[in-house]
Amino acid sequence: MPIPRKSRLLFVMVIGMLLLSGCLNKQTPVEKIYDVLEKVVTSENGFEEQQEPLNELEKQEKEIYDKIIGLGMKEFDEIKKLSDEAIAIVDKRKEHIDKEQESIGASQKEFQAISPFIDEIEETASKEKAQELYDIMMQRYQLYDELYQYYSEGVLLDKELYTMFKKEDLELTELDAQITKINEVYAKILTANEKFNEKTKLYNETKLSFYKESGLKIDTK
Repeated sequence: MPIPRKSRLLFVMVIGMLLLSGCLNKQTPVEKIYDVLEKVVTSENGFEEQQEPLNELEKQEKEIYDKIIGLGMKEFDEIKKLSDEAIAIVDKRKEHIDKEQESIGASQKEFQAISPFIDEIEETASKEKAQELYDIMMQRYQLYDELYQYYSEGVLLDKELYTMFKKEDLELTELDAQITKINEVYAKILTANEKFNEKTKLYNETKLSFYKESGLKIDTK
C-alpha cells in the first residue's frame, strides 16, 4: 500500500531526527576514556575498604607479639595460646590482602579498555597525555603485583614464626634467623608500598592533566 505524501514526509523527518540524535549522542574518545576511568575508581572501592581492617589487624598482631616476647618459658601455655591468636589474625590479614588483590585485578581489567580509545584521539597533545596516563597506571599495577607478592611472603613467614613460638625446644638461633627473614621482607614491603603510593599520586595528577588538556570539564570536588 503506497504511503500518503504527508506520511512519507513525516517518516523522512522522523528518520532524520533519529540519525541526528545518534550523532549528537555519540561519545568522543575522551568521553569514552572518562567513563572507563570512573568505572576503574568503582572497581578499586574494594581495595580501599581493606585498608582500615588490615591496619587494625596488624596493630592487634603487634600487641600479641609484644606480649609473647615479654613472657618467659615458664608461661609456655600462655605463649601457645597467644601464638594461636596471632596465627588466626595472620589468616585474616591474608583474606583481606587477597580481597585487595582481587579489587586491583578488576581495576586493571577495566582500565585496559581505554587502549583502543587512545588510538581514536586525533589531537596530538591529548593523545600523548592519554598514553602517558596509560603507561603510569600499568606501572602502578606492576608495583602492586610486587607489593602483593612480598606481603604474601611476609604472611607466611609470620605464621612460621608463631608456630615456632609453640615449640618448647625452640633454639634462639632459629628464632633470630626467622625474625631476620621477616625484617628483610617487610623492608621490601615498605619500599614497594611507598613506590605504589607515589605512582598512585602521579596517576591522579596525570589524569586531571589529561582532562584539562582534552578540554573535558569535570567536577573535581
